[in-house]
Amino acid sequence: MAYQQYQAYQNNSVNTASPGELTLMLYNGCLKFIKQAKKAIENEEHETKNVMIQKTQNIIRELMVTLDQEAPITKEIIPLYDFAYHALTQANIKNDVDQLEQAREIIQDFRDTWKEVIKQERIRQHGQGVKA
Repeated sequence: MAYQQYQAYQNNSVNTASPGELTLMLYNGCLKFIKQAKKAIENEEHETKNVMIQKTQNIIRELMVTLDQEAPITKEIIPLYDFAYHALTQANIKNDVDQLEQAREIIQDFRDTWKEVIKQERIRQHGQGVKA
């Protein structure tokens, strides 16, 4: 019963999220899957590692194809996504935690930046809130 309620909550969260919040969810998903892949490498669970890395790569591909190709920043972001994707491939092939860590750092930087963008946008739209 509790699991069904959690699933309903998650579905509702995704269905009501703004595009910015959805992007943040994708970054958080990447970080979660990378953490699980690292644990799987350490425990020599090769199938789990492979699945977690592929899930992360799928998210990165989705982030890449949804970029606005006309935006100037896209030319700076694509190489970073490419690097992270390649690092994940190497981590998967070689069971290399260092490569996994390189991908995690890039994705975490994107996530942290995106989180700040959302925060600033909320402040811009709704003001600073009540001041004491």
